Amino acid sequence: MADSYLLGLILASTLGLLVLYNLFMRRNGRERSAPAATTTSISRECRSRNGGGDDVDVIIVGAGVAGAALAHTLGKDGRRVHVIERDLTEPDRIVGELLQPGGYLKLIELGLEDCVEEIDAQRVFGYALFKDGKSTVLSYPLEKFHSDVSGRSFHNGRFIQRMREKAGSLPNVRLEQGTVTSLLEEKGTIKGVQYKTKDGEEQAAYAPLTIVCDGCFSNLRKSLCKPKVDVPSCFVGLVLENCDLPYANHGHVVLADPSPILFYPISSTEVRCLVDVPGQKVPSISNGEMAKYLKTVVVPQIPPQLHDAFLAAIDKGNIRTMPNRSMPAAPQPTPGALLMGDAFNMRHPLTGGGMTVALSDIVVLRDLLRPLSDLNDAPTLCKYLESFYTLRKPVASTINTLAGALYKVFCASPDQARKEMRQACFDYLSLGGIFSTGPVSLLSGLNPRPLTLVLHFFAVAIYGVGRLLVPFPSPKRMWIGARLISGASGIILPIIKAEGVRQMFFPATVPAYYRAPPMK
Repeated sequence: MADSYLLGLILASTLGLLVLYNLFMRRNGRERSAPAATTTSISRECRSRNGGGDDVDVIIVGAGVAGAALAHTLGKDGRRVHVIERDLTEPDRIVGELLQPGGYLKLIELGLEDCVEEIDAQRVFGYALFKDGKSTVLSYPLEKFHSDVSGRSFHNGRFIQRMREKAGSLPNVRLEQGTVTSLLEEKGTIKGVQYKTKDGEEQAAYAPLTIVCDGCFSNLRKSLCKPKVDVPSCFVGLVLENCDLPYANHGHVVLADPSPILFYPISSTEVRCLVDVPGQKVPSISNGEMAKYLKTVVVPQIPPQLHDAFLAAIDKGNIRTMPNRSMPAAPQPTPGALLMGDAFNMRHPLTGGGMTVALSDIVVLRDLLRPLSDLNDAPTLCKYLESFYTLRKPVASTINTLAGALYKVFCASPDQARKEMRQACFDYLSLGGIFSTGPVSLLSGLNPRPLTLVLHFFAVAIYGVGRLLVPFPSPKRMWIGARLISGASGIILPIIKAEGVRQMFFPATVPAYYRAPPMK
């Protein structure tokens, strides 16, 4: 078996490198389109002041996970920060509830680990995977870490409020409720923002650097990047009360038809269920179609011990939906401004990697800004911060690519080759050892290595082909095997291309990678 796996790795490596080289040679010449304007021109001299008249270094638009964590991080480093958030009351969302161990390590690095305390957060030690009545447990490889390190799951709103409170406790951080309507621009440089206060008063705020973290529904991103938002599916969310999951302290993924179903604890008495529905249309909740769909299509496919709690949650009626967005990072470096969080980069939430990417990005940005005492030279700062887009790639591209690829593999399909790939993935992960710890370490953010991801992905495909050809290959099975390899390539290679082959696999060849802090 070891020899077969070694041969598979060699073949996968060769195939992967050939395809990557081909992509690398052809990736230039992408079409560039001018972004829609979400900026307001100003003619007067820029002042480093906010609406309250205080000098500020950084304006942050949005106080979600990314904005609140960034505000605390920059504030702790001595920056004067003005945060403008549309709604400072506790959010109520059905995603952003599971933080991977890699994200928790970033939380520790930022000094925010106490934000998962006193919110009834639950520790998560891995995943349980279900398919056709069979199950396998995939544990996080946490042996080399402190006993406190694990995943965490919680109510998203409670977590955000804890971070907002911690950021707001710093004397140099000001949180204000208001709606940013546009970025203020002068001669191609962003000087600040135009916003409406809680009372409806129009105000302007100015700072040398504006960081936009206004989430997946961002209305400001079009002026700072080239967004290509895809909505592959929607989540239907329910909360199951007072029930025990088959495997305590684990996320549960059911490989259902037509697409995956997720379960994970969000408190000591509640379990979140997310039912993925492909496409942008979901059954109507108001006329009862959704309840019927959940009872007739979903219930028969979930673990039997969850049936009663699931039916009770449906009857309770608190069913919510949310579109799942995916958007590769396509920055358009602009002096005086930067995008962060879901406003900048999104991936399918199946793997729960969004917060890990956001926190990792904040660590990278913090380290880049630390040597700088003055942020006022916007063009020079913009050129320096181009390195951010390359330095973030190991973590971001690994998690983004894995999320997109796994979602497509885990979805049911009538195509025989896709069925074989799905079964091969389940069986490969069930082998244990490196076959499970390798992929799980990638998913958890503990081992953000893009090349390792590609090797494991094609190893799964080759494992699937081997299953087809043993003990006796036939023309039909060989044809399915060829289509399996072709299909696997068709899944992962477009995602890699969108992430950027050069930045993902050869970051040291990008000039911005070596950019030094500007000298005063």
